Amino acid sequence: MVLLSGVLFAVSAKQSDGLDLRGGRLTDLASVVRAERDEAGDLTAQAAALNVEVDSLSTELGDRSVRRAQREVAELADPAGLTEKTGTAVQVTLDDAPLEARLSYEDNPNDLVVHQQDIQAVANAMWNAGATAVTIQGQRLISTTGIKCEGNQVTLHGLPYSPPYVIVGIGDPAALEAELSTDPILAAYRDYTDIPGGGVSWDMAELASATAPAYTGLLDLTYATPMAE
Repeated sequence: MVLLSGVLFAVSAKQSDGLDLRGGRLTDLASVVRAERDEAGDLTAQAAALNVEVDSLSTELGDRSVRRAQREVAELADPAGLTEKTGTAVQVTLDDAPLEARLSYEDNPNDLVVHQQDIQAVANAMWNAGATAVTIQGQRLISTTGIKCEGNQVTLHGLPYSPPYVIVGIGDPAALEAELSTDPILAAYRDYTDIPGGGVSWDMAELASATAPAYTGLLDLTYATPMAE
């Protein structure tokens, strides 16, 4: 019920108040990105409010099967990333090389920018080290989170982000730092931090306390289906 309500709400909102890219209201890419981010943020907030409302209505039901289902959902909420997590943490910040360095670089300029696989490698290393929660740009990662590279930006949960990219893992700092320091993909990334003139940046720091917010976005899955013959 929650998922269906969220999907219908998002679809109707998109159709009734979507972006008209041909109407002249948005004349540059930066404006498009800002508008899309604002719209996605509004939809996420509204979906979260609907989920809270549905949960509130569900608790008023006295049916035994409903109460059993609610207990099962409550048990799965934490491992699914639907509850807030607070604890010691490690924060990693990745950033592109300065523009001047990229322009003067004699090899492939893509070596000096942060890519999707770099961000994913940090998150994977944190999970491998036993992190109980991971965030990117303050957004909670869940099992269905996809990190997509679009141009010089990364899209997460439908929202576009530009560097620097801040990834935080809640867990044992020693274990997190050990895994991050020995991961081969991240070791290759760090090879480009000492490029003359300026390379990509890598900053890793322990946090005495950090909070990963509960994921409040839509939980529906979309997938391809065979075409009818």
